Parts: sequence; C-alpha cells; structure tokens
Amino acid sequence: MNTASTELASRRTGMAFQRTRLAAERTLMSVIRTSLSLISFGFTIHQVFERLKDNAVIEHAASGRNFGISLVVLGVVMLLIGIVYHLWFMYALRRQRRVMVGDEMLHGQSPFPPSMTLVTAVLLFALGIAAFISMILRIGPFN
Repeated sequence: MNTASTELASRRTGMAFQRTRLAAERTLMSVIRTSLSLISFGFTIHQVFERLKDNAVIEHAASGRNFGISLVVLGVVMLLIGIVYHLWFMYALRRQRRVMVGDEMLHGQSPFPPSMTLVTAVLLFALGIAAFISMILRIGPFN
C-alpha cells in the first residue's frame, strides 16, 4: 500500500474527527442559547407578575408566576438533556477514535481539548437551578 496515500487518508480522518467534535460543540451551543432564552424569559415573566401584585395592580399573580416557573423548568430540563447528550456523544466519539488509533487507521496525536461550551452549559444549569429555587421559595438574590 502506498504510504503517502495512507498518511493522507489518516490525516483526513483525523480532521473529520475534529469537525465532528466541533459540530457537537455547536449543537450544545444552540441548546445553551435556547435554554438561556427560556430561563430568562420565564424569570422575567415571574418577576413582572410579582411586581404587579406587590404594587396592587393585580390581585392574583399565580398564573403568571406558574407560567414563568414552567418556562424556567423547561429551560433547565432542556439544558440537562443537552448536556447528557453531549457527554454521551463525546464519549462515543472518543471510543471510536481509540479503536481507530489501535487499528493504526489514525495517528491520534491531536487530543480533544476540554470543552468550554460544556463548562458554560454546566454553569448555566447551576444558575437555572438557583433561579428556580429562588422563584419557588421566594428567597435569595433572584427574588
């Protein structure tokens, strides 16, 4: 077998793994964007109805508060599903990469760097949980 063409195929395969990893990062970023929108919109609706009730503009704010809490919960759950999917996908990709390195189809010289997108998603998840607890218990800096 021609070593130059084998080397070129190995490099292309390595770049394909990097492109696939970056596609997974972009997918997680879109989940973060949507979750952040749901969490912030839900929190805003909750706060608006709370302020309207506090200023005696409306008598009951339960429906608005419940809708806002529902949006926050939806955003947090969506983010959790996105994080779990990302972790599962990256584990499968790394496993496939190890198999290909073992079969000498890939050099495996370029490691996957830590995912800053995943770190951001986990921090947003923690913030969403804190906002949810604050809204339910009416305590903390988010109330």
